[in-house]
Amino acid sequence: MKLFLAGLVLVMVAVAHAQWYNFPGEAIGGARDMWRAYSDMREANWKNSDKYFHARGNYDAAKRGPGGRWAAEVISDARESVQTNSGRGHEDSAADQEANRWGRNGGDPNRYRPEGLPEKY
Repeated sequence: MKLFLAGLVLVMVAVAHAQWYNFPGEAIGGARDMWRAYSDMREANWKNSDKYFHARGNYDAAKRGPGGRWAAEVISDARESVQTNSGRGHEDSAADQEANRWGRNGGDPNRYRPEGLPEKY
């Protein structure tokens, strides 16, 4: 088990090209950014806003550094995998993943912002 955990940490650091002591904090912060975007999406309950919140969560997480970017990718892929396997449409999932990649690669989340969404978000 210890060998597995050591290997997992090594892979995370190598894949992200991060300094080992920054990566975990960035990943935790990125996970928080993703959760904040999800919570805001639920609170806003605004029609056609899901792509905006997908892009915003990924954007905020990726700004933290390689650990945040890694967390955003893992969380986004897991979420879309669960939703696709639960019967949700493939086209909608693909559009969500496009918004995820857009935000994760530094694209402005406002590209997906629906008209009338309160400035709070």
